[in-house]
Amino acid sequence: MAASKPALRIGLIGTGFMGKTHAFGFAAAPRVFDLPFELVMHIVADRTQELAADAARTLGFARGVGDWRAIIDDPEIDVVDITAPNALHKEMALAAIAAGKHVYCEKPLAPLAADAREMADAAEAAGVKTQVGFNYLCNPMIGLAREMIAGGELGEIRSYRGVHAEDYMADAASPFSFRNDPVGGGALADIGSHALATAEYLLGPIAEVLGDCATVIRARPDGQGGSRAVQTDDVGRAFLRFGNGASGSVEANWIAMGRKMQHDFEVYGSKGALAFSQERFNELHFYSADDSAGRRGFRRIEAGPDHPPYGLFCVAPGHQLGFNDLKAIEVARYMDAIAGNAPEPFNFRAGLRVQQLVETIHQSAREGGWRRP
Repeated sequence: MAASKPALRIGLIGTGFMGKTHAFGFAAAPRVFDLPFELVMHIVADRTQELAADAARTLGFARGVGDWRAIIDDPEIDVVDITAPNALHKEMALAAIAAGKHVYCEKPLAPLAADAREMADAAEAAGVKTQVGFNYLCNPMIGLAREMIAGGELGEIRSYRGVHAEDYMADAASPFSFRNDPVGGGALADIGSHALATAEYLLGPIAEVLGDCATVIRARPDGQGGSRAVQTDDVGRAFLRFGNGASGSVEANWIAMGRKMQHDFEVYGSKGALAFSQERFNELHFYSADDSAGRRGFRRIEAGPDHPPYGLFCVAPGHQLGFNDLKAIEVARYMDAIAGNAPEPFNFRAGLRVQQLVETIHQSAREGGWRRP
């Protein structure tokens, strides 16, 4: 009989949209991948004991607690998973690191680059493994795009366009929330971080930015019969200059009426081009200038078993991966990093880099001019 795998006990903080997605990822990953650990969903924390107990029952954790510090203090916990509001990430992560636990944290890593730097430094000094939740980068189609760009199939890369647009903040009557808080809020930090991470994943470092940010809904209900002024951006844009000589742009927009998940990019080279939309994220569209006249056009590359790890989920092409599957892939890659079998896929130092880009774009928007992150 094969030796049993060592247990890795998970403590999840937060049970909202992303908390549930993380729980699904932990549940699915061992059934899809040959992980180096047996994952144990040990404790989940929420704002009250009642909410936590209910989440434990529905999400498959052994127990729930109404105080996240109970997860930090539990000597059995190996990984602390943080899906709480952005402004709480630093306190929770530093406490977990001080307790010698690995930390998995949703993006953005921290409200400020200085906070993210403190978190990255602490994790590296403690020797714990970290992961920031950028699971869109786990999509086999985005991995294929990176491979094609690096392999020269597009020739010299000339320009890039990226956008992350949704409409979950489009209603001016929706109340002021943590997303609108000047500390850690705004569209550029919340969803533009994905657009920036994707841009650098595909084309390499961004060398300079020129930013423009707009607050469109200037006040929101405060939940007490009044209103509260909004200072954070609803739309954030930047022109980009990449280190490889290409230029481009990104946009973050959370008031884009009708858009539910537009995480898109276009890459243009001297020999070809790529186009991708998260709204149809099992497809990548490729244009090749090598095609004969009269036969040119973008052709669809459809995700299938030839694009690992798609085949571990489904043996049939065209049957499609889903959003939660990307989180399962992210979990599996993080487990390999904890086991020492691979580098950390997107650690706190990488999360710091994204926050530095966000802050540099904000600075450029306030003060004008091109800025180096």
